[in-house]
Order: sequence, then C-alpha cells, then structure tokens
Amino acid sequence: MATIESKKIKPLLPVYGPEKNFLGIDDPEFHSYETCRFVIQQMPYEHTSSYLEGSAEGPKAILEASHYVEFYDEMLESEPFLKGGICTLSPVDFDEMVDKDAIDLAEKHTGKLINDEKFVISLGAEHSITLGFVKAHQERYENLTVLQLDAHSDLRQSYHGNPYSHASVMARINDLGLTICQVGIRAQCREEAELIRSAPNIHTFYAHEIRKNPDWMAEAVSCLSENVYLTIDADGFDPSVIPSVGTAEPGGLYWEETIDFLKKVFHKKNVVGFDIVEMAPRKDDTRSPYLLAKLIYRLIGFATEKH
Repeated sequence: MATIESKKIKPLLPVYGPEKNFLGIDDPEFHSYETCRFVIQQMPYEHTSSYLEGSAEGPKAILEASHYVEFYDEMLESEPFLKGGICTLSPVDFDEMVDKDAIDLAEKHTGKLINDEKFVISLGAEHSITLGFVKAHQERYENLTVLQLDAHSDLRQSYHGNPYSHASVMARINDLGLTICQVGIRAQCREEAELIRSAPNIHTFYAHEIRKNPDWMAEAVSCLSENVYLTIDADGFDPSVIPSVGTAEPGGLYWEETIDFLKKVFHKKNVVGFDIVEMAPRKDDTRSPYLLAKLIYRLIGFATEKH
C-alpha cells in the first residue's frame, strides 16, 4: 500500500484548460495558475462511505455542471471570475493511500497552494479528507474556526473501528483544539450529543432549532473567530435541494437561507478557504452538481467583494 513517504509529490498539479476547468473559462489570464487568486483542487478520495457510494465522482460532476452556470451573478451584479480568476487543477491521485496517509497527502497539496498565496477551494469525495484541508489552513492562519454545514455531527471517536472515517472527521478536527460551529445538524449518536453538551468549543445549531429561532444566523456568526474555514457537506442541504448524497436526511437547509447565512459569514469574517464534499452524482439528477457549482461561484463572488 502506498504511503505519503513513498509517493512522489508533484510540485504543482497540471492545470485544466477551458474544456475541463470550472465554468469553462477560455481566457488564460483568468484560468492559469500564475495569474489566478482562486484555485480549485479535486480530491476524489472515497474509502469509508457507510451507505450509498459514488462521492469519488462528485468533483468531476460539479466541474462538468459548472459549464452551464452563467458568468454573470445577478445577486452580486458582477462576473466574479474577472476579480481574481479561477484556476482548476487536475484530480489528486491517492493511488492506494487511505486514512492518515490520504489525509496527509491532502494537507501537503493544500499547504503548497496556500503558500503560493492562493484561496483554496477543495472538491472532495467523502468528508474525512477535510481534516487535511483544515490542518493546512491551521498551519497558516491563527485564531481559526471551522464552520461546518452538515446533516451529521461527524463527531464519533471512530466508526467501524476507523478514527479517520467520514463520521469522525470533526472529532479529529476537535482534537486540533479548534472552535467548531455546526449548522443544520439533524442526525447523530448519543456519544456525539454528549460531547457537544460538554465541549465549550463546539457550537451546534440543530436544524429543528433554527426553524424556531429568527436570530440563529447572527448567533452562529457570533460563534466564529476572525478567520473561518468553511466545510460544506452536500447532505447539509435538504434532500429537496440536493438529493444526490450518501445519506439523505429530512429537514435540512434550503437554498435561500443558506445563501443569506453564508453572505453574512463572508462579509463579517475572513473566510480563508472552503470545501464541498459528499455529493454522489446520479444519472437521473442533474440538479445536485449544478446547484453546488452555482454555490461555489456565489461564494467566490462573496470573497471578491471583500478585496
């Protein structure tokens, strides 16, 4: 089995041209690595999926769907890609690497991009890989909070005996001593609920509670430190919005409220990077990858408004 020590790491991944890059951008000034502020990396790592599989195909599906997203954003009244450019990198090859080795590889690649002064957007498969992204950003940014949009707490100490499972990713992030803010949670085990009640650094906004609290957005933003890393599990959305996920839970976040909340986060805090994970594309559903592509572009737009 390959390990990060045995695998040769390329100093820079190949860059996709307009036939495969995000949005199908054809002007090199706005899709080349050297000139772009925003960089999209693909991390199709899937090893511990516990219900429906297929998230390894998520990054590719999102990029393909992005070719149908308009350059002009009607909410922002601008074309965000013109304010920094968006470079798309080819998928990272995990070979046979799993668990800690795979996470270490994700951390190494992400750290390289951050050191090159890029705003890193990661398209992952299963959620476990987010640990690598967070560790790379923690190395660079002080006073960091992880904001998690998700149906599941992902705070199990291990799942099926694996501490690097997708169901344990936030437990491993908690081990890093970071503040965690969770939004949209609606499925967890007793162990996770007890940890949340006892941990002063974990702030959880359950889906059933935010429906009754008109101030939940402001309260959630108040839990965030100055620097924020955002991780979005596709199943954080209600299945009526994003149906193609591994484990669909009812009562999730809707499009407009999610956009309103994230706009507040980007405007009030310094979002230093984000990821989208756990979308498992289906042939009968073009909606899920398209909406996630549109979400990525909207978040890029929010980021450009502060610079």
